[in-house]
Amino acid sequence: MEDLPAEVVGNILSRLGVARDVVLASATCRKWRDAFRNHLHSLTFNFNDSPVYRELLTSQIEILITLTIFQTNGLQGLSIVMDDGDEFSASTVTAWLVYTRESLRSLYYNVRTNPNINIFDICGRRKLEKLVIVHNTITGVEPNYQRFLCLTSLSLSYVCISALDLNLLLSACPKIETLSLINLEITLSDSQVTVELNSPTLKSIYVEAISLDKFILEADSLEDLHLKDCAMEQFDLIGMGGLKVFKFDDVSVIHLDLGEAVENLEVVDVSNFTFSWFRFFQMISRSSNLRVLRLWDVAFEDLDEVVDLEAIARSFPYLSKLSFICDLREHLLHFVEEGPYKMHNLALLEIGWTAIHDEFYPFLENFLEKCPNLKKLVIHGTVSDAKTHKECQILGNFTSSMVRLMRQYMHVDVHFEYE
Repeated sequence: MEDLPAEVVGNILSRLGVARDVVLASATCRKWRDAFRNHLHSLTFNFNDSPVYRELLTSQIEILITLTIFQTNGLQGLSIVMDDGDEFSASTVTAWLVYTRESLRSLYYNVRTNPNINIFDICGRRKLEKLVIVHNTITGVEPNYQRFLCLTSLSLSYVCISALDLNLLLSACPKIETLSLINLEITLSDSQVTVELNSPTLKSIYVEAISLDKFILEADSLEDLHLKDCAMEQFDLIGMGGLKVFKFDDVSVIHLDLGEAVENLEVVDVSNFTFSWFRFFQMISRSSNLRVLRLWDVAFEDLDEVVDLEAIARSFPYLSKLSFICDLREHLLHFVEEGPYKMHNLALLEIGWTAIHDEFYPFLENFLEKCPNLKKLVIHGTVSDAKTHKECQILGNFTSSMVRLMRQYMHVDVHFEYE
């Protein structure tokens, strides 16, 4: 260990992450103290991880952080996560940021101060590449002054911000590629909550737990769109067709329009979603390069709608993974039996049911004949604890049928997952 260069020791200490461990390790010898001072890359202060911090006053914690940060030179990564109820002095936190801002590349900022400080005034126009802000209020964004010329990743969680400031903030990041918006409180500017975002460089966006009237996203370079646990009347995506991954999980939306962005989709993953299959399929049917299609726990607006598997096979010839819950309605089974289609590239089939049924086996048997190159089959099912005599018979018939099926398709890796 004594022969290790100080730069290597600095890398080792940086990988420890937690400031308390870094400080203890740096006390090993003079070389390690020098590495801590001149070659440490990152520090993490997380007051939820250590019971030691809970025994200290807020002022004492401020002193510890100040002493630790001010012993370093050229810190590139700083993470500060404090308890929900505590507040730090604004002047002290400002001193930490001012001291590190010239070298800082990554900042995770979950700090409450009194009064609230404007982190963009302090860290703007520097070399910051990744910024995460949690439990803060953002007001008065000035994109001409508070610019982040190097920022590629921005995450806002439990942040209060107006729709205008959110768009201005995005425009202040001319190289932004990844955006995460989680549980934002969008302040009202009129009777409707409308968010309009525009970024020519944005490649990935994740939106969770946000309620809006209208969300309009203009992003020509967008490749990955993921919405989770959101409610909105309208969502419009305006793009040049670069979208590759589209995920909707527990989203309520009345009007959904992806425009021309869907032409190069490779992954469509929809779960806990109610929609019109006809309109949805029309929207994604131009995605001839689709590789993965997942429809899980979905419901249709029209009870007579069915998933047209033949249309799926015809529209998506390169489909390699298909996942869906089969509701086993009679006309869906009839369609599968009669369709002349083949899914030659399908390698993984994931299928499930909400209630076990006698027709599941013939349904699955006929469908497997359409998949000559299948390598893996995953079957999800729900079996109730309290079973009637008829349900026991159905379960017994199903088990016997699955044994026959496995013997028939010994080249397929079959997995069963029951709830």
